[in-house]
Amino acid sequence: MDVSDVRPSPISGQWYADQPEVLSRAVDDFIRSAALPPLEGEVVAVIAPHAGHRYSGAVAGYAFASLLNMQYELVAVVSPMHHPSAATLLTTAHRAYETPLGEVQVDEQAVLALDSALQLRLGSGLSQVAYDPEHSLEIELPFLQRALRPGWRLVPVMVRALDERISEQLGSSLAEVLRGRRSVLVGSTDLSHFYDQRTAEELDATMLSSIEAFSPEAVFETERSGRGFACGLGALTAVLWAARTLGANKMRILKHATSADVTGDPTSVVGYGAAVALRIAS
Repeated sequence: MDVSDVRPSPISGQWYADQPEVLSRAVDDFIRSAALPPLEGEVVAVIAPHAGHRYSGAVAGYAFASLLNMQYELVAVVSPMHHPSAATLLTTAHRAYETPLGEVQVDEQAVLALDSALQLRLGSGLSQVAYDPEHSLEIELPFLQRALRPGWRLVPVMVRALDERISEQLGSSLAEVLRGRRSVLVGSTDLSHFYDQRTAEELDATMLSSIEAFSPEAVFETERSGRGFACGLGALTAVLWAARTLGANKMRILKHATSADVTGDPTSVVGYGAAVALRIAS
């Protein structure tokens, strides 16, 4: 298979608007509408949902509002891989992602460094995938394109594994690659799926409490015990471990909602949450 330099979007026009001006306006509105609390310290990572913008864009706006007008060299977006794959950890085979707002360049040197760090820690690294259909990484890119100042490059990681050791070592490897660089992490996850509204609120509150405790170990335990769920469990926990290793010492939950807030149907909902990891000087 010949692989083009640019990964074409498989979800533009379905998961978000395919017209640049419409997409820009929608993303800007989500970010501007976010009523953030005062945030002390430096943002090290954000957690954002990854449903179609119609459903979770208002919640995602809270996460990306905390990054508004920031300038970074590297942005590591860590998402689940929802589609079948023999690999546990994946990255793109392309040099850039395409969205209606333009191309997002991949930092190939940082990806190679991450692969090498994972090889040392796990004995295996990142598997490259071309023309993947995964939405949960791409869906965050228009928010980053609108929120951040230009000049950043992407470190894309998709996590198929639901394994505590793999997530912890991915987090350590990400921290090693990002340390000393102007960088931020984005963890892509939704919360509970297809419970009624009341049950979803209970499950999501437990999971968000584990996230707010800044405990990837507790997040795994919450999932194992069935007291809460995160469909991006492996990605979410890797970002928590990485952020903690990079000196973040405070998690803030910024927003929670469900699809019922958009559809009006409380009988079967998907939960969405936004959070930020902060490094606060003592």
